[in-house]
Amino acid sequence: MQPIFTSSAFTRRLFKNRGAYFGLILIVLSLLLALFCYFLAPDPSPNANRMIPEIGSKRPGFTCSLLRIRRDKNIHRAGFFDRMLNGTEESYQYIAITSYEVARDSLIYQKYVDDNVTERNAILRTQTGDPAVVQAKYYLGTDKFGRDILSRLLIGVRVSLSVGLVAVLISLTIGILLGALAGYFRGWVDDVIMWLINVIWSIPTLLLVFAITLALGKGFWQVFIAVGLTMWVNVARLVRGQVLAVRELEYLEATKALGYSHTRTIFRHILPNILGPVMVIAASNFASAIVMEAGLSFLGVGVQPPQPSWGLMIKENYNFIITHNPMLALAPGIAIMLLVLAFNLLGNGLRDALNVRSKL
Repeated sequence: MQPIFTSSAFTRRLFKNRGAYFGLILIVLSLLLALFCYFLAPDPSPNANRMIPEIGSKRPGFTCSLLRIRRDKNIHRAGFFDRMLNGTEESYQYIAITSYEVARDSLIYQKYVDDNVTERNAILRTQTGDPAVVQAKYYLGTDKFGRDILSRLLIGVRVSLSVGLVAVLISLTIGILLGALAGYFRGWVDDVIMWLINVIWSIPTLLLVFAITLALGKGFWQVFIAVGLTMWVNVARLVRGQVLAVRELEYLEATKALGYSHTRTIFRHILPNILGPVMVIAASNFASAIVMEAGLSFLGVGVQPPQPSWGLMIKENYNFIITHNPMLALAPGIAIMLLVLAFNLLGNGLRDALNVRSKL
Protein backbone atom coordinates (compact mmCIF):
# COMPACT_ATOMS: atom_id res chain seq x y z
CA MET A 1 0.00 0.00 0.00
CA GLN A 2 2.88 2.37 0.66
CA PRO A 3 3.63 3.14 -3.00
CA ILE A 4 0.04 4.32 -3.55
CA PHE A 5 0.37 7.10 -1.00
CA THR A 6 3.85 8.17 -2.04
CA SER A 7 3.25 8.10 -5.76
CA SER A 8 2.98 11.40 -7.56
CA ALA A 9 -0.04 10.03 -9.47
CA PHE A 10 -2.07 9.68 -6.25
CA THR A 11 -1.07 13.13 -5.04
CA ARG A 12 -1.84 14.67 -8.41
CA ARG A 13 -5.27 13.05 -8.58
CA LEU A 14 -6.08 14.08 -5.02
CA PHE A 15 -5.10 17.73 -5.37
CA LYS A 16 -6.68 17.97 -8.81
CA ASN A 17 -10.01 17.45 -7.06
CA ARG A 18 -10.96 20.97 -5.98
CA GLY A 19 -13.46 19.75 -3.43
CA ALA A 20 -10.87 17.54 -1.72
CA TYR A 21 -8.31 20.36 -1.83
CA PHE A 22 -10.79 22.76 -0.23
CA GLY A 23 -11.71 20.18 2.41
CA LEU A 24 -8.06 19.49 3.22
CA ILE A 25 -7.38 23.21 3.68
CA LEU A 26 -10.35 23.53 6.06
CA ILE A 27 -9.19 20.50 8.05
CA VAL A 28 -5.61 21.81 8.36
CA LEU A 29 -6.90 25.23 9.46
CA SER A 30 -9.16 23.53 12.01
CA LEU A 31 -6.22 21.54 13.38
CA LEU A 32 -4.17 24.72 13.77
CA LEU A 33 -7.09 26.45 15.49
CA ALA A 34 -7.51 23.48 17.83
CA LEU A 35 -3.83 23.58 18.79
CA PHE A 36 -3.51 27.33 19.31
CA CYS A 37 -7.11 28.26 20.20
CA TYR A 38 -6.16 29.72 23.60
CA PHE A 39 -3.61 32.01 21.95
CA LEU A 40 -6.10 33.19 19.32
CA ALA A 41 -9.24 33.49 21.45
CA PRO A 42 -10.07 36.96 22.82
CA ASP A 43 -10.96 35.22 26.10
CA PRO A 44 -8.04 32.89 26.99
CA SER A 45 -9.52 31.74 30.32
CA PRO A 46 -10.07 27.98 30.77
CA ASN A 47 -13.01 26.94 28.55
CA ALA A 48 -13.49 30.65 27.63
CA ASN A 49 -15.72 30.87 30.70
CA ARG A 50 -15.38 34.57 31.58
CA MET A 51 -18.94 35.45 32.65
CA ILE A 52 -20.25 39.03 32.64
CA PRO A 53 -24.03 38.56 32.96
CA GLU A 54 -24.80 42.26 32.46
CA ILE A 55 -23.74 42.05 28.79
CA GLY A 56 -25.45 38.75 28.04
CA SER A 57 -27.01 38.00 24.63
CA LYS A 58 -25.44 40.95 22.81
CA ARG A 59 -25.33 41.19 19.03
CA PRO A 60 -22.15 40.63 16.94
CA GLY A 61 -19.83 43.61 17.03
CA PHE A 62 -20.89 44.71 20.53
CA THR A 63 -18.23 46.90 22.17
CA CYS A 64 -17.90 47.93 25.80
CA SER A 65 -15.38 49.07 28.40
CA LEU A 66 -14.28 46.57 31.03
CA LEU A 67 -12.91 47.52 34.44
CA ARG A 68 -10.24 45.09 35.65
CA ILE A 69 -10.20 44.39 39.40
CA ARG A 70 -7.37 42.30 40.86
CA ARG A 71 -8.30 38.97 42.39
CA ASP A 72 -7.28 38.30 46.00
CA LYS A 73 -5.71 34.90 45.40
CA ASN A 74 -2.32 34.36 43.83
CA ILE A 75 -2.62 33.27 40.21
CA HIS A 76 -0.16 30.72 38.85
CA ARG A 77 1.44 32.04 35.68
CA ALA A 78 0.87 29.42 32.98
CA GLY A 79 3.75 28.33 30.76
CA PHE A 80 3.52 27.95 27.00
CA PHE A 81 2.34 24.32 26.93
CA ASP A 82 0.08 24.73 29.96
CA ARG A 83 -1.61 27.70 28.31
CA MET A 84 -1.89 25.85 25.02
CA LEU A 85 -3.68 22.95 26.72
CA ASN A 86 -5.75 24.64 29.42
CA GLY A 87 -5.71 28.38 28.86
CA THR A 88 -4.76 31.02 31.44
CA GLU A 89 -6.47 31.44 34.80
CA GLU A 90 -8.04 34.88 35.16
CA SER A 91 -5.97 37.38 37.14
CA TYR A 92 -8.76 39.96 37.16
CA GLN A 93 -12.47 40.25 37.66
CA TYR A 94 -14.09 42.10 34.77
CA ILE A 95 -16.94 44.58 35.21
CA ALA A 96 -18.73 46.25 32.30
CA ILE A 97 -18.80 50.04 32.67
CA THR A 98 -20.05 52.98 30.62
CA SER A 99 -17.71 55.69 31.94
CA TYR A 100 -15.16 56.38 34.67
CA GLU A 101 -13.06 59.13 36.22
CA VAL A 102 -9.99 59.17 38.43
CA ALA A 103 -10.27 61.05 41.73
CA ARG A 104 -6.99 61.02 43.70
CA ASP A 105 -6.44 57.41 44.82
CA SER A 106 -9.87 56.20 43.70
CA LEU A 107 -11.55 55.35 40.44
CA ILE A 108 -15.22 56.29 40.16
CA TYR A 109 -17.15 54.40 37.51
CA GLN A 110 -20.65 53.87 36.15
CA LYS A 111 -21.34 50.14 36.16
CA TYR A 112 -23.35 48.89 33.21
CA VAL A 113 -26.53 47.20 34.44
CA ASP A 114 -28.76 47.29 31.36
CA ASP A 115 -29.44 49.53 28.40
CA ASN A 116 -29.70 53.09 29.75
CA VAL A 117 -29.32 51.78 33.33
CA THR A 118 -26.08 52.32 35.29
CA GLU A 119 -24.90 52.18 38.88
CA ARG A 120 -22.31 54.53 40.37
CA ASN A 121 -19.46 52.87 42.30
CA ALA A 122 -15.92 53.63 43.41
CA ILE A 123 -12.79 51.53 43.94
CA LEU A 124 -9.22 52.16 45.08
CA ARG A 125 -6.65 52.42 42.29
CA THR A 126 -4.49 49.82 44.06
CA GLN A 127 -7.24 47.26 43.48
CA THR A 128 -7.34 47.73 39.72
CA GLY A 129 -5.08 46.43 37.01
CA ASP A 130 -2.72 48.35 34.80
CA PRO A 131 -4.41 49.57 32.69
CA ALA A 132 -7.53 49.72 34.85
CA VAL A 133 -9.96 49.85 31.91
CA VAL A 134 -9.72 47.99 28.61
CA GLN A 135 -11.92 48.01 25.52
CA ALA A 136 -13.51 44.71 24.49
CA LYS A 137 -15.16 43.95 21.18
CA TYR A 138 -17.30 40.82 20.81
CA TYR A 139 -17.11 40.02 17.12
CA LEU A 140 -19.82 37.31 17.28
CA GLY A 141 -21.63 38.70 20.30
CA THR A 142 -22.10 37.17 23.74
CA ASP A 143 -24.21 34.32 25.07
CA LYS A 144 -26.77 34.62 27.87
CA PHE A 145 -24.00 34.46 30.48
CA GLY A 146 -22.00 37.24 28.85
CA ARG A 147 -19.29 34.91 27.48
CA ASP A 148 -17.55 35.64 24.20
CA ILE A 149 -19.10 33.49 21.44
CA LEU A 150 -16.01 33.70 19.20
CA SER A 151 -13.71 32.39 21.95
CA ARG A 152 -16.00 29.48 22.78
CA LEU A 153 -16.39 28.73 19.08
CA LEU A 154 -12.60 28.50 18.63
CA ILE A 155 -12.13 26.26 21.67
CA GLY A 156 -15.07 24.11 20.54
CA VAL A 157 -13.01 23.11 17.48
CA ARG A 158 -10.79 21.10 19.82
CA VAL A 159 -13.74 19.16 21.22
CA SER A 160 -15.16 18.28 17.79
CA LEU A 161 -11.82 17.18 16.34
CA SER A 162 -10.90 15.22 19.48
CA VAL A 163 -14.20 13.33 19.47
CA GLY A 164 -13.84 12.58 15.76
CA LEU A 165 -10.23 11.40 16.10
CA VAL A 166 -10.73 9.13 19.11
CA ALA A 167 -14.02 7.74 17.78
CA VAL A 168 -12.42 6.92 14.43
CA LEU A 169 -9.42 5.27 16.10
CA ILE A 170 -11.70 3.10 18.25
CA SER A 171 -13.96 2.19 15.32
CA LEU A 172 -10.99 1.38 13.06
CA THR A 173 -9.30 -0.77 15.68
CA ILE A 174 -12.38 -2.88 16.38
CA GLY A 175 -13.71 -2.89 12.81
CA ILE A 176 -10.43 -3.82 11.11
CA LEU A 177 -9.68 -6.57 13.60
CA LEU A 178 -13.10 -8.25 13.49
CA GLY A 179 -13.57 -7.69 9.75
CA ALA A 180 -10.16 -9.17 8.93
CA LEU A 181 -10.77 -12.23 11.13
CA ALA A 182 -14.21 -12.83 9.60
CA GLY A 183 -13.01 -12.51 6.02
CA TYR A 184 -9.79 -14.49 6.45
CA PHE A 185 -10.92 -17.48 8.51
CA ARG A 186 -14.54 -17.62 7.29
CA GLY A 187 -16.51 -20.61 8.66
CA TRP A 188 -17.78 -20.37 12.23
CA VAL A 189 -15.59 -17.33 12.96
CA ASP A 190 -17.29 -15.46 10.12
CA ASP A 191 -20.72 -16.62 11.32
CA VAL A 192 -20.18 -15.43 14.90
CA ILE A 193 -18.75 -12.04 13.90
CA MET A 194 -21.45 -11.43 11.29
CA TRP A 195 -24.12 -12.34 13.86
CA LEU A 196 -22.63 -9.72 16.22
CA ILE A 197 -22.47 -7.15 13.40
CA ASN A 198 -26.12 -7.79 12.47
CA VAL A 199 -27.23 -7.44 16.09
CA ILE A 200 -25.40 -4.12 16.50
CA TRP A 201 -26.62 -3.02 13.07
CA SER A 202 -30.26 -3.63 14.05
CA ILE A 203 -30.10 -1.24 17.02
CA PRO A 204 -30.74 2.43 16.15
CA THR A 205 -27.45 4.30 16.47
CA LEU A 206 -28.80 7.07 18.68
CA LEU A 207 -30.39 4.61 21.12
CA LEU A 208 -27.17 2.61 21.29
CA VAL A 209 -25.19 5.78 22.00
CA PHE A 210 -27.68 6.72 24.72
CA ALA A 211 -27.33 3.29 26.33
CA ILE A 212 -23.52 3.42 26.32
CA THR A 213 -23.49 7.02 27.55
CA LEU A 214 -25.86 6.23 30.42
CA ALA A 215 -23.73 3.21 31.34
CA LEU A 216 -20.45 5.16 31.28
CA GLY A 217 -21.84 8.47 32.53
CA LYS A 218 -21.94 11.94 31.04
CA GLY A 219 -18.72 13.72 30.21
CA PHE A 220 -15.96 14.55 27.76
CA TRP A 221 -14.19 11.17 27.58
CA GLN A 222 -17.38 9.13 27.80
CA VAL A 223 -18.59 10.70 24.55
CA PHE A 224 -15.43 9.51 22.77
CA ILE A 225 -15.98 5.91 23.78
CA ALA A 226 -19.74 5.95 23.18
CA VAL A 227 -19.42 7.32 19.65
CA GLY A 228 -16.48 5.05 18.78
CA LEU A 229 -18.25 1.89 19.94
CA THR A 230 -21.18 2.56 17.60
CA MET A 231 -19.20 3.22 14.41
CA TRP A 232 -17.09 0.08 14.02
CA VAL A 233 -19.83 -1.93 12.24
CA ASN A 234 -19.43 -0.13 8.90
CA VAL A 235 -15.66 -0.61 9.04
CA ALA A 236 -15.96 -4.33 9.88
CA ARG A 237 -18.36 -5.01 6.99
CA LEU A 238 -16.13 -3.17 4.53
CA VAL A 239 -12.93 -4.87 5.70
CA ARG A 240 -14.57 -8.31 5.61
CA GLY A 241 -15.63 -7.78 2.01
CA GLN A 242 -12.19 -6.59 0.98
CA VAL A 243 -10.44 -9.50 2.70
CA LEU A 244 -12.78 -12.00 1.02
CA ALA A 245 -11.92 -10.43 -2.33
CA VAL A 246 -8.14 -10.69 -1.92
CA ARG A 247 -7.63 -13.82 0.20
CA GLU A 248 -7.55 -16.15 -2.82
CA LEU A 249 -5.10 -14.08 -4.87
CA GLU A 250 -1.77 -15.56 -5.90
CA TYR A 251 0.42 -13.57 -3.56
CA LEU A 252 -1.56 -14.86 -0.59
CA GLU A 253 -1.26 -18.41 -1.86
CA ALA A 254 2.50 -17.78 -1.86
CA THR A 255 2.43 -16.77 1.81
CA LYS A 256 0.76 -20.10 2.64
CA ALA A 257 3.38 -22.01 0.62
CA LEU A 258 6.16 -20.18 2.48
CA GLY A 259 4.63 -21.16 5.80
CA TYR A 260 3.89 -17.63 7.05
CA SER A 261 1.67 -17.40 10.12
CA HIS A 262 -1.92 -16.16 9.89
CA THR A 263 -1.00 -13.04 11.88
CA ARG A 264 1.78 -12.09 9.48
CA THR A 265 -0.39 -12.77 6.45
CA ILE A 266 -3.23 -10.60 7.74
CA PHE A 267 -1.26 -7.65 9.10
CA ARG A 268 1.63 -7.52 6.63
CA HIS A 269 0.14 -8.72 3.37
CA ILE A 270 -3.64 -8.21 3.44
CA LEU A 271 -4.38 -5.08 5.46
CA PRO A 272 -1.83 -2.80 3.72
CA ASN A 273 -3.53 -3.57 0.40
CA ILE A 274 -7.06 -2.72 1.51
CA LEU A 275 -6.35 0.52 3.39
CA GLY A 276 -7.61 2.67 0.51
CA PRO A 277 -11.32 1.95 1.11
CA VAL A 278 -10.71 2.02 4.87
CA MET A 279 -9.32 5.57 4.63
CA VAL A 280 -12.40 6.69 2.74
CA ILE A 281 -14.80 5.28 5.33
CA ALA A 282 -12.60 6.72 8.12
CA ALA A 283 -13.09 10.23 6.67
CA SER A 284 -16.84 9.60 6.50
CA ASN A 285 -16.90 8.30 10.09
CA PHE A 286 -14.96 11.37 11.23
CA ALA A 287 -17.73 13.61 9.87
CA SER A 288 -20.42 11.37 11.39
CA ALA A 289 -18.71 11.47 14.79
CA ILE A 290 -18.68 15.29 14.79
CA VAL A 291 -22.41 15.41 14.03
CA MET A 292 -23.14 12.70 16.63
CA GLU A 293 -21.20 14.52 19.34
CA ALA A 294 -23.00 17.77 18.55
CA GLY A 295 -26.33 15.96 18.75
CA LEU A 296 -25.48 14.33 22.09
CA SER A 297 -24.33 17.65 23.55
CA PHE A 298 -27.49 19.32 22.28
CA LEU A 299 -29.57 16.68 24.06
CA GLY A 300 -27.57 17.14 27.27
CA VAL A 301 -25.84 13.75 27.42
CA GLY A 302 -22.57 14.77 25.75
CA VAL A 303 -19.96 17.34 26.76
CA GLN A 304 -21.03 19.09 29.96
CA PRO A 305 -20.84 22.82 30.85
CA PRO A 306 -18.78 24.90 31.12
CA GLN A 307 -16.69 23.08 28.50
CA PRO A 308 -17.54 24.57 25.10
CA SER A 309 -19.09 22.29 22.51
CA TRP A 310 -20.77 23.43 19.33
CA GLY A 311 -23.82 21.27 20.04
CA LEU A 312 -24.03 22.61 23.59
CA MET A 313 -23.75 26.19 22.29
CA ILE A 314 -26.71 25.56 19.97
CA LYS A 315 -28.71 24.10 22.87
CA GLU A 316 -28.01 27.13 25.08
CA ASN A 317 -28.91 29.67 22.39
CA TYR A 318 -31.33 28.06 19.92
CA ASN A 319 -34.27 30.06 21.29
CA PHE A 320 -32.59 33.23 20.01
CA ILE A 321 -32.98 32.07 16.38
CA ILE A 322 -36.48 33.54 16.20
CA THR A 323 -35.68 36.56 18.35
CA HIS A 324 -33.24 39.46 18.16
CA ASN A 325 -29.91 37.59 17.98
CA PRO A 326 -29.93 34.43 15.80
CA MET A 327 -26.13 34.44 15.39
CA LEU A 328 -25.73 32.88 18.86
CA ALA A 329 -27.03 29.58 17.48
CA LEU A 330 -26.20 30.03 13.80
CA ALA A 331 -22.44 30.48 14.38
CA PRO A 332 -21.81 27.01 15.91
CA GLY A 333 -24.25 25.47 13.40
CA ILE A 334 -22.30 26.92 10.48
CA ALA A 335 -19.04 25.71 12.07
CA ILE A 336 -20.40 22.15 12.30
CA MET A 337 -21.59 22.31 8.68
CA LEU A 338 -18.21 23.50 7.36
CA LEU A 339 -16.15 20.92 9.27
CA VAL A 340 -18.44 18.03 8.30
CA LEU A 341 -18.42 19.23 4.68
CA ALA A 342 -14.62 19.33 4.72
CA PHE A 343 -14.30 15.68 5.80
CA ASN A 344 -16.92 14.54 3.31
CA LEU A 345 -15.17 16.36 0.48
CA LEU A 346 -11.82 14.87 1.50
CA GLY A 347 -13.38 11.40 1.65
CA ASN A 348 -14.81 11.80 -1.87
CA GLY A 349 -11.42 12.99 -3.10
CA LEU A 350 -9.65 9.99 -1.54
CA ARG A 351 -12.20 7.65 -3.11
CA ASP A 352 -11.58 9.07 -6.57
CA ALA A 353 -7.79 9.28 -6.17
CA LEU A 354 -7.53 5.69 -4.96
CA ASN A 355 -10.05 4.49 -7.53
CA VAL A 356 -11.98 2.76 -4.80
CA ARG A 357 -15.05 2.20 -6.95
CA SER A 358 -13.26 -0.26 -9.18
CA LYS A 359 -11.99 -2.15 -6.12
CA LEU A 360 -15.47 -2.45 -4.67
